Amino acid sequence: MPSNEQRRQTAKRKLERQLERRAERERKRKQMTIGASVLGVVLVIAAGAVVYGLTRSDDSSDATAAEATPTGESPAAAAMPAGRAEALPATVDCSYVPDGQPPAKPATTPNATAVSAEGVAEVALATSQGTIGLSLDRAESPCTVNSFVSLAQQGYFDDTPCHRLSTTGLMILQCGDPTGQGTGGPGYGFDNEFPTDQYDPADPAASEAVTYPRGTIAMANTGQPGSNGSQFFLVYDDSPLPPQYTVFGTISDEGLATIEKVAAAGDDGSMSAGGGKPNTPIQIQTATVAA
Repeated sequence: MPSNEQRRQTAKRKLERQLERRAERERKRKQMTIGASVLGVVLVIAAGAVVYGLTRSDDSSDATAAEATPTGESPAAAAMPAGRAEALPATVDCSYVPDGQPPAKPATTPNATAVSAEGVAEVALATSQGTIGLSLDRAESPCTVNSFVSLAQQGYFDDTPCHRLSTTGLMILQCGDPTGQGTGGPGYGFDNEFPTDQYDPADPAASEAVTYPRGTIAMANTGQPGSNGSQFFLVYDDSPLPPQYTVFGTISDEGLATIEKVAAAGDDGSMSAGGGKPNTPIQIQTATVAA
């Protein structure tokens, strides 16, 4: 039978291990908070690029966040706004401005007047790994949905790769660049919508992490106004990001299963911002708009 001294030593070692683990978790949580706060800055490195790792370039992203957050441990993040504080009118006018870069694939700028802000557009991405269904919400981000639908109908996304996978910190698959390098776009840009437009630009909360929930589809950008283009990211597990990436729809259960299959094989770690090309390549074969 262990003596009282042996029991005391065992209890002491157990307490020390608990305190060490707690200190390590707190250190990593603080690192992630710092990473999230500077995330938009890192993306600006490439002029034509996009995300926090969601920028339009492989250097545009969440490198710090990815390295700071261990698998299975999520940093603290506020909830994303549940929806718009006030509904938009039935139609809105959008602004799509040439960005000075040649389109990565031939594309025509979408109609920008009397754009519908009602209803849902259903898009099916047929990929080399399975179907990814998208429900695009015009009421939240009408100009973004209008652009995405226009590009899909033009065949812009057809035969293009999803060039970036992140499996640590941010759980995302990034697509929409025909070049597969993370720097390509349609030759025009447009401003953020929901949830960015729910914050006063001077509000510190606009740069603090919120949770982009599993099943979200959002736009990548360079961190500069008007820098949304064609690149988008698919969130397959809750991910912390500043509310500076336009949310414009949700992913079907079948689509999430497809993405998770790709994510299970990991990435090649080739991107300095975090993540890399998926080890299991995934190509968008066609993007079909159903409604």
